[in-house]
Amino acid sequence: MDEQELMSRVQEGDEAAFARIVSLYKDRIVNFLYQLTGEYERAVDLSQETFMRVYFKADKYKPVGAFSSWVYTIAANLAKTDLKKRRRSIVVSLEDIQNDLQAGSFSEDAPDTGLARNLRQALDRLSPRYRLPVILKDVEGYSQEEIALIIKKPVGTVKARISRGRHMLKRYLEKAVSGSDGPALAKEFENGRV
Repeated sequence: MDEQELMSRVQEGDEAAFARIVSLYKDRIVNFLYQLTGEYERAVDLSQETFMRVYFKADKYKPVGAFSSWVYTIAANLAKTDLKKRRRSIVVSLEDIQNDLQAGSFSEDAPDTGLARNLRQALDRLSPRYRLPVILKDVEGYSQEEIALIIKKPVGTVKARISRGRHMLKRYLEKAVSGSDGPALAKEFENGRV
């Protein structure tokens, strides 16, 4: 049974068909969201929210494009909203920092020079506007046309963001390997000048 058929059964209230969709996409969506958020537990929570929306908004699904594009669009939108909320709500008390430093709880881990860690850090520093298309293309294997459908941008914009995101990743990884100044590079990433 193909995904379109499963979705039409979900629209009719078939919970077994929904369970089949979840089993087909659960791991891929969690992995995708982990790549976007960098936090496994957050990715699992967002994937659950994604599937809740798939179920409760099944009547809004129209079989125009690939079913996977619709699911990834829901997941990507949830991740973007979550990142915006978290960015606005990060508040740290200076007293807490001072108390932590006095208590000796601050420790600097030795830098891990592994490629995977460097790549994870580079992805985390990318703005979501570049991170999302790069992950969809290079990790998830979507075509540029499919990515354009998922993020609702023209194909030209998708191509530019993938290219720019890859360039930023390359620059970061080159600096990480050569041992250049990480904070200065992080500032370049924030300002979009890399």
